Amino acid sequence: MNDFDFLHGLWDVANRRRTSPLDTGPATWTEFPGHAVVRPLFGGAGNIDEITFPTLGRQGVTLRLFDRKTERWTIHRADSRTGRLDPPLVGGFADDRGDFHGEDTYDGRPIRVHFTWYRLGTDTARWEQEFSADDGRTWELNWIMNLTRTGDAGA
Repeated sequence: MNDFDFLHGLWDVANRRRTSPLDTGPATWTEFPGHAVVRPLFGGAGNIDEITFPTLGRQGVTLRLFDRKTERWTIHRADSRTGRLDPPLVGGFADDRGDFHGEDTYDGRPIRVHFTWYRLGTDTARWEQEFSADDGRTWELNWIMNLTRTGDAGA
């Protein structure tokens, strides 16, 4: 239930994102900074984070909730660019790695989405996003966030 406790706090986020996910051309990437605040909910059975991307003029929010019956996490995200709540991803942790899967659309076509969380110590973490447009036969890594703790959420 407390799998995401490592994430509570203030973070600088180094982002590296593929500029055209699922494009058949050569992969090009862009890098940009972010700043995140992650606060606990429900005694560790949930959390909410707000992330700002200052150079993009965008914000995002993520709500993570632990389902006590299924013992799985559900991740819900929203982006200021669209104002919509994306379909949830569901999964859990094994040791210091969390895997979460869901379905969405990208440029009007159905895709599968995979998030991977890595707990890398008390002050560092990594998140990766992959898309699959072929029902999970192949996956394309298209976003990486490297997080460095800058303080406590209450600071």
